[in-house]
Formats: sequence, C-alpha cells, structure tokens
Amino acid sequence: MLIRVYLSRPGEAKAGAEFAMHALRGIARVNQDLIQRRIVPPLYQSGVRYVREPPREETFADAAHVYREQGGDCSSLAAYRLGELWAAGESAADIRVHWRGYKDGYRLYHITVRRGDGSIEDPSRLLGM
Repeated sequence: MLIRVYLSRPGEAKAGAEFAMHALRGIARVNQDLIQRRIVPPLYQSGVRYVREPPREETFADAAHVYREQGGDCSSLAAYRLGELWAAGESAADIRVHWRGYKDGYRLYHITVRRGDGSIEDPSRLLGM
C-alpha cells in the first residue's frame, strides 16, 4: 500500500500534520496485521534502512512495501514500528509529527514514535538517518 502526498502551499502545515497522523495510524493498523500474521519481520530485524525522499514529496508505505524495498523514509518507518508496538500490546504508542517551516512556505516534516511510557523513539535515526 502506498499513499503519495504533495503539500507545498503556505498554511498547509497544520492540516498536513493532522493528515499525516491519521494516514499513518491507518497504515500502522495494516502493519499490525502484517506483523501479527508474520508476513513481515520486526522492523529492527528486517534489514531495512532509512532512505531519504525527494523534497516536497511524501509517500506513506506499509511494512510489506518497506520490507520488499529494504528501505523507507521516516513516515513509513515510524508506521512500521508503531504497528509492531501495537501488535506487541503497547496500545498507548502513537505517531508524533514534528515540522519546521521555511520562508518560502515549505514545511519539512519528521515522524517519530511516542512510546506508551512517553519516551520518543526515532526509527529513522536508528536505521541510518
């Protein structure tokens, strides 16, 4: 499953962050099922690495696509990990969206995972970012 999004107009940051959270939660539910059915291995045992996306382009991919490609960006890796945590019973874990605005109106997003205990886990950094 792939969802491709283009957000480039000023003022879209909040809407973009909210869209990302909802879309990634949905993909994490798909990932939870993939992990529970053992279609994909746990993220940190999968051999997957962080891969940077082109500027102004956002692709949300499920764990099967990330595993097949052996790479994903921060959003896809965070959704993979969140699905894994939910499959392990950590229902309080969630997506966390960080964004920074630039003068030209462009917004740079970075997606991490907030664990059930409140700590922040960054799969991208752990996998080569």
